Amino acid sequence: MIMNAHFEMDSAEVMRVKLEVLRREHRDLDEAIHAIESGGRGDQLMLRRLKKQKLSLKDQIARLEDLLTPDIIA
Repeated sequence: MIMNAHFEMDSAEVMRVKLEVLRREHRDLDEAIHAIESGGRGDQLMLRRLKKQKLSLKDQIARLEDLLTPDIIA
């Protein structure tokens, strides 16, 4: 017997999954940049593009974190 399980995530769960994916991509880019810089074989244009992409990911991560964190009125 085959069961067809239907699974839906709410929007907060979807955002948390996306946040983890973005964090992983950010770490991967960081490692790639470090490897290129420490290898001494760095293509400066490629490094600039990777750093710009990493910064964009950081901005996306910050936006998602802000959406997921409730405002606290002190």
